[in-house]
Amino acid sequence: MQVEIYPEKEKWSELTKRPVIKREQLTEIVAGIFDEVEKKGDSALVEFNKKFDGAEVKNISVSQEEIKDAEERICEELKLAIQEAKENITKFHASQIPEIEKIETTNGVICWRENRAIEKVGIYIPGGTAPLFSTVLMLAVPARLAGCEEIILCTPPDKMGNINPAILYTANLCGITQIFKTGGAQAIAAMTLGTESIPNVYKIFGPGNQYVVAAKEFAQNYNVAIDMPAGPSEVLVIADENAVPEFCAADLLSQAEHGSDSQVIFLATDEKVFNETILETRKQLEVLPRNEMAAESLNNSHFILLSSIEEALEFSNLYAPEHLILALNNFEKYIPQIRNAGSVFLGNYSCESAGDYASGTNHTLPTNGFAKNYSGVSLDSFVKKITFQNLSEQGLKNLGKTIEVMAETEGLFAHKNAVSIRLKKQNERI
Repeated sequence: MQVEIYPEKEKWSELTKRPVIKREQLTEIVAGIFDEVEKKGDSALVEFNKKFDGAEVKNISVSQEEIKDAEERICEELKLAIQEAKENITKFHASQIPEIEKIETTNGVICWRENRAIEKVGIYIPGGTAPLFSTVLMLAVPARLAGCEEIILCTPPDKMGNINPAILYTANLCGITQIFKTGGAQAIAAMTLGTESIPNVYKIFGPGNQYVVAAKEFAQNYNVAIDMPAGPSEVLVIADENAVPEFCAADLLSQAEHGSDSQVIFLATDEKVFNETILETRKQLEVLPRNEMAAESLNNSHFILLSSIEEALEFSNLYAPEHLILALNNFEKYIPQIRNAGSVFLGNYSCESAGDYASGTNHTLPTNGFAKNYSGVSLDSFVKKITFQNLSEQGLKNLGKTIEVMAETEGLFAHKNAVSIRLKKQNERI
């Protein structure tokens, strides 16, 4: 870990840099995968399963028998945990369903906006070292609430050609319409282009490695939307003298264990808490099952002692973290100063893990500084917003002159005439 004591502000921009992922020839590789999927469809996916995951899969579609078997293999304790998390996530996202409000902007001119669900969405769930069934909840629940008609899920199989039962159970619980055994950039290509089995979708959601991220970016060339630019997971913790070092260390390591390219930032204003958190982080790291991965992440991470909470918040806004934890006594005072963050956790007992799993907020969040201009996934991510307007005869009469003057000034006389011809018709009837 890199320790900084009262660094000058001129150095802050350097300290906010994320680990650089080498992306040489990445676009070329992804383009080649898209080309193979477009040409060969399902057979390309079967070949890629064998090449990248060492899996022999004859049928990429998950059967009802496999889903039923997964349900029987999940213990009741985990089922109850998933169900409770689903309930909380549903409550939070259901509160985002807007009421239609009609506004009379001018007498006789009524305007309003309505949501329409994106009809076909695709969810990508990584396999790798951790089966992220929690991400199924975070994406499928708001998709269902939004009213998406078709929700498909792609996830890589293990070497036996199977999908993790927790992923299958959660997907079925959340109403996923179809599940497919394919991962990596090829899964993104399949959801973008469509194959014999996998339908093409209009928007793709979900995290993944650098190839998945690059594939999602590439998918936009085919007029397929994506949830947000993505990168490795990250957390920034701000601590004062009331923070608990054991808690801070645990929160930092909970992000560090995601992967070697994850990054954690610890900002403290109290020297005692600062030093004890460093020691506690080293202590807890030793007993973590994924400590090698977490240790690599800590090599890219910063522990910084600053003079004040205001200074720490200034640094945080510059960094724009995916997760921000305020381990502060009087956190309410500082909420208005937070400008850039994906999701914020307030107080010593608001661990970031709560948001990852079961508090109700969404854990699919902007990383790599994109919290400056992107929001996390919400109900809005699964809808389009369509505006409506209705002008009565009197409404057009009231607004017509304004439209005519503006259209003529822009030289768009057909626009002007669309109003003038109606006003003339009104006058003829008088």
